[in-house]
Amino acid sequence: MKPELVRGGGSADRLGANITAEGINFAVYSETATALWVSIYDELDHEVGRIELDGHDDHVHHGLVAGLGAGTRYGFRADGRYDPEQGFYFDPNKLLVDPYARRLDRVYVRSPRLRLPREAAVDTAPLIPKAIVGGASNDRAMPRRKPPTLFYELNVRGYTMRHPSVQGPLRGTLAGLTTRRVVDHLRYLGVDAVELMPIAAFIDDGHLPALGLTNAWGYNPVSYFAVDPRLAPRGPQELRNMTDVYRKAGISVILDVVYNHTGEGDANGPILSLKGLDARSYYRHVEAEGKQHLVNDTGTGNTLRCDHPATQRLVLESLRYWVEEMGVSGFRFDLAPVLGREPGFNPNAQMLKMIKSDPVLGKAILVAEPWDPGPGGYQLGQFGKEFREWNDTYRDDVRSFWRGDKGKIGALAGKVSGSAEIFNFAGRRPSAGVNLLAVHDGFTLADLVSYLDKHNEANGEDNRDGHNNNQSWNCGKEGPTDDAAINAARRRDVRALLATLFVSRGLPLIQQGDEFGRTQRGNNNAYAQDNEITWLDWDNADGALVDFVSALSEFRKLHPVLTRDHFLTGHARGGVRDVTWLHPDGREMSGADWNDAAASVLGMRLQHGGEDLIVWFNRRIEPVARLPEGYWTVGLVSDDKAVLPLADRAATLPPRSVVALVKGQIPPERPIETPPGEPQEVPAPQPEPSPEPQPDELPGKAPAELPDIKPGEATPEE
Repeated sequence: MKPELVRGGGSADRLGANITAEGINFAVYSETATALWVSIYDELDHEVGRIELDGHDDHVHHGLVAGLGAGTRYGFRADGRYDPEQGFYFDPNKLLVDPYARRLDRVYVRSPRLRLPREAAVDTAPLIPKAIVGGASNDRAMPRRKPPTLFYELNVRGYTMRHPSVQGPLRGTLAGLTTRRVVDHLRYLGVDAVELMPIAAFIDDGHLPALGLTNAWGYNPVSYFAVDPRLAPRGPQELRNMTDVYRKAGISVILDVVYNHTGEGDANGPILSLKGLDARSYYRHVEAEGKQHLVNDTGTGNTLRCDHPATQRLVLESLRYWVEEMGVSGFRFDLAPVLGREPGFNPNAQMLKMIKSDPVLGKAILVAEPWDPGPGGYQLGQFGKEFREWNDTYRDDVRSFWRGDKGKIGALAGKVSGSAEIFNFAGRRPSAGVNLLAVHDGFTLADLVSYLDKHNEANGEDNRDGHNNNQSWNCGKEGPTDDAAINAARRRDVRALLATLFVSRGLPLIQQGDEFGRTQRGNNNAYAQDNEITWLDWDNADGALVDFVSALSEFRKLHPVLTRDHFLTGHARGGVRDVTWLHPDGREMSGADWNDAAASVLGMRLQHGGEDLIVWFNRRIEPVARLPEGYWTVGLVSDDKAVLPLADRAATLPPRSVVALVKGQIPPERPIETPPGEPQEVPAPQPEPSPEPQPDELPGKAPAELPDIKPGEATPEE
């Protein structure tokens, strides 16, 4: 049946393409377009119909087209004023992707033709993805809403491209993440919240094609409802299937979402969707010298206008779609201050209030990246009790302590006890802070202790891109080395950093591969490296480190005194103080001790609910730490080869290590004398590297509850 407009039959109630009994209702928002058409395409990409939408209510252009159903491919065309200097880009020759499209038939590609002026009269349809109308469904997903205890950030392509159990077409896709051994690995680590780096359909940055590079991270979205076809080639149900699998495994799926800019870039960027439909409604502009300029608070050329009703509706409805239909449990908001810009940041901005009060979204896990590059963009601690926030001060202070910076004892204590100076107000708790050591933007954990400087030459920008202040160190040599002592020192430092993370109040986050020593060869801004720089090297993973991270996770769960969602105060209740800070000679830290710039050892004694536990942080060699009365046994030691004698209420602290001692357990049968000696700044000799896993083995061990599944073994599902 030929597509045909049903005169006066359309509705403005729902935006996008919605199947009805009579056909498909198309509706799109534009305040300034004078005419809007829907172009229909066959499977050979031929335009088989162009139908003007005849309805116009409250800035919504709409029309009902008979003769169409599920599987229809389409795009919009808009006419109106063409004056880019005033923020108008209307050009019927530019095919535009529906902002509410749920599925696209191909990926976005860059071409100079996408930004040609209107007078060029070049039809861009051959270059533009077509939206595919999906079948109606009343099925609602059941997202997992349990509060998270361990976040794990991963990139879908990077995580699965080299995974030995992900084969053929599954590599680089969401379906690849459902492989049994992938899920088992996450469960073994104790992960209960996976944070997927952006999966919404995106376009490469403008300068990358000339360099022969492509965007590997996805922080350049165009379509907010559609999964990028590279990640879900068989459609959005791949995401729904993944969230179902992970929910059954006890893991929440959180999406990293980019509601701060789109890949349409600045005034010279491509015209793909929002810019061609209504740039002045969707993007923030500022007037200067009689012209309207796109605001660039994001560093990418444009900024979403999140105080406009059309943008607010787009954000809210797409977020609800991911939760209600795709089973997503929450979101991490990239450059989240943009959500509250009016144009300056307002923590009570309408967009933020709408998200918090929404009956669906208000129950989701909400995480803010609380900074953007615009004026006044650093807003850590300002997102309210409904949000959790990435805490970069945790990253910086913990790194600085272990690097050896002077005067960092107090900062370390503040971070491991919950960053109260940031979050302890308006009813917030330590769980408001997401503690991170390394994430996608910056060094991997292994590179943090292997490079003094960034090495981003592969990005084609003469090493100018990426952070310059990384609080990193290289243990004696820049980059890879065959020196066994340096490699041992690096392994030791990584373990100390990870142990610090897991004994800190707040919510820990680890980046993909940091649990087994992943490297990016010193690249701290690998956004354009969709290759072996960002693809995880599972064959050379450090299985012993995986086991250590799993043990850290288990230790944290077994000792609620570490995870109690309460800021440490040092005040006594019932004669017991929640924390006592200890000097290595066994006494409580004094004011002079806190002000000692050279202080390098700190004890944290935690007591609550019958538990009594001391965590020692030692960034040098300290032969003896005095202990309070009672029997103490080792619960955790970060140095995997260390021998830790306990004798006469004293503990030997291995060099550059974290040690946790538990009171009340059975004492050792025969105390071991602590070796004498004065504190030294030179690390003790380190053990040889652990054997590398065999090429077809996965690191670590299988979860205890699944003893029949061993790393490296194939399973029937695979």
